[in-house]
Amino acid sequence: MADDRRKCIGIMTSGGDAPGMNAAVRAVVRSALNRDVDVYAIMDGYQGMVDGTIKKMEWKSVSGILNLGGTVIGSARCKEFRERPGQKRAAANLVKNGIDRLVVIGGDGSLSGANEFSEEWSALLEELVADGVISREQADAHPALEVVGLVGSIDNDMANTDMTIGADTALHRITDLVDALASTAASHHRTFVVEVMGRNCGYLALIGAVATGASWVLIPEMPPAPGWEEQMCKVILSAIKAGRRSNIVIVAEGARDQEGNPISSAYVKEALEKGLQREVRLTIPGHVQRGGTPSAFDRNMSTIMGCRAVEKLLADDDSTESSIIGIRNNRPVVVPLVESVQKTRQVGQEIAAKNYDAAVELRGTSFRQMLDIFSTMMQPVPEHDEPDGKQHCFAILTAGRPASGMNPAIRTAVRVAMDTGHKVIGVQEGFMGLINDDIIEFDWMTVDDWIRKGGTELRTSRHVPRNSDLYMIAKNIEKYNIKGILMIGGMVGYEAVHEMYKHREVFPAFNIPIACIPATINNNLPGSEHSIGADTALNSIVESIDRIKESSDGSGRAFVVEVMGRYCGYLTVMSGLASGAEVMYTHEEGITLEGMCKDLERLSKAFKQGRNIALIIRNECANDIYNTDFICSLFEEAGGSLFDVRKTVLGPIQQGGAPTPYDRVQGTRLAYEGMKFLLESVDSKQGKYMEFGMEGGFTARNPVSSMSKMVEWELQRPVKQWWMDVLDMAHKLALPKYDE
Repeated sequence: MADDRRKCIGIMTSGGDAPGMNAAVRAVVRSALNRDVDVYAIMDGYQGMVDGTIKKMEWKSVSGILNLGGTVIGSARCKEFRERPGQKRAAANLVKNGIDRLVVIGGDGSLSGANEFSEEWSALLEELVADGVISREQADAHPALEVVGLVGSIDNDMANTDMTIGADTALHRITDLVDALASTAASHHRTFVVEVMGRNCGYLALIGAVATGASWVLIPEMPPAPGWEEQMCKVILSAIKAGRRSNIVIVAEGARDQEGNPISSAYVKEALEKGLQREVRLTIPGHVQRGGTPSAFDRNMSTIMGCRAVEKLLADDDSTESSIIGIRNNRPVVVPLVESVQKTRQVGQEIAAKNYDAAVELRGTSFRQMLDIFSTMMQPVPEHDEPDGKQHCFAILTAGRPASGMNPAIRTAVRVAMDTGHKVIGVQEGFMGLINDDIIEFDWMTVDDWIRKGGTELRTSRHVPRNSDLYMIAKNIEKYNIKGILMIGGMVGYEAVHEMYKHREVFPAFNIPIACIPATINNNLPGSEHSIGADTALNSIVESIDRIKESSDGSGRAFVVEVMGRYCGYLTVMSGLASGAEVMYTHEEGITLEGMCKDLERLSKAFKQGRNIALIIRNECANDIYNTDFICSLFEEAGGSLFDVRKTVLGPIQQGGAPTPYDRVQGTRLAYEGMKFLLESVDSKQGKYMEFGMEGGFTARNPVSSMSKMVEWELQRPVKQWWMDVLDMAHKLALPKYDE
């Protein structure tokens, strides 16, 4: 029996499983142990609470679970917990283990049950004292049950949080599936219907449609008008005529018409076959969407929220109100549980009442924006052949190293401009194309399948124009009568645009609006917390590390992995957090011989206590002297008989591959905003130069003139980097504290 005076935290997962739950469990356990707080896992959710299946957790209890799908502590439905006798048994089991702080990972039903249990806690304990099950001293030692919830749901349907645990991984499953279907559909000129999960929330369907370039989507929040079957077939027939070889229709499982009647995926298939007069295939991935290895985003988000949950439970405040930890504006926040559940259920109520506009508004501005973007992107031809006013020419180019997500951004920019009747040209090989007059003209269908292609179809270069280069650029801007430029790229591209900005008085042709869209795996650009391509690179690194760790034969082994990033440690820190690295070396923190000796001492203690694998991740530019080979040699020598060392340099693999859903949506969203800016500013007599990015979850605009204050030019990274706040967390979760 636990000491009632010692702080104890219980953790449980309940309801449907979601990828990323294990990362949250690991974070709660290790964060609590780091604070000298006992932590217990309640096995199989509320069933384990009623049955008393409660296990005390140690540091090693959660080793090696970051890459596992589902939940290692189990989840189960429990009818007994809904009745008073079951709740009394659950309360007694918690008290006997000294638990009066509880982390619940689950959906709105699981979290609501925990809140109601918390509200009844005092009364339950009084009944248990009267029944002689627990003592008065035990009851007095635990006067209240504080509950903190983490929302585990692939549906992303909870209010007050931008993302829920598992939603990003589910989008990976959907995107991979649709990409695979698109290739076979293109081979046979075929149409597929794909039904995705989400209950009454259309998030997975809508974002999946944007991320895969689907031809049509049906979601519960925006039911189609009567006659939608004919309109859907008309759009797809027009797309086929325009040259689209594959057409995908995505249907949310909760889709309905404006009268509230369900729209099944089978009915959509029948309607398409009737209207298209050709065979249509139906695919229902089902529970595949909630299974498998969690994405890097889900691992990191769940870890951050788990640590924040422990902070909330151990905070010195008198509040016992149940709360949830959400992610808002890219930061963990504490919000009231009851309010969040009420807002969530209100969406369903509005849908049931046929107040669809209200339902969309409750989903948030980002949801509405994605609807607007999709309505443009899915069209088979531009809506307007002629602009409302004069037709303008806009140029798009990519600069710097290639990054997955550039092509979705180009695709979006082309269609947004062409949809208003304007002309769009592509500049080949970055600014070299503007110097060498290497120009192509886009049409609507040229970019149709670019959504799933890695790198950049426009090609790119790392050349920064100087001196006579600027004259040639100005000459070609005038030659093609370019009225606005969208630059998608990394620091090289930003430098080039800055050069043009500084020379506007010398070259009047530069007095046009220019928008910079951040695209680099290094995530080292000013004015943006997430650059296009960084998520794809991060997932590539984490997937590679998972395989590297699985290659171990069980004997003591330390893996040293070098990742890209130049002088920015983003990829090092976030991949380390997602893969459970024991040591991370970045240029920001630096590497010292003294520090490496301390790391060796801690690793040696860990191997002596039974560890058989350790992971060291090093940023490629962390230190010129203490390079990867030096670290390998040092650790190999010092490891002696405890462990040997293996080196891996991941290299360009981090830049390649099809873009992740996050990067596709990020590229789409930023390019949409960037092109809208150009369209708004085209008639301005003075050029406006803007950087676009995501700051705090919102699209941010920053004038190019402010770059000099935001960038450390010598190191090519922002002065302030938000992810540095995560670094201390990553270190604390890596290895336990050892007695000196």
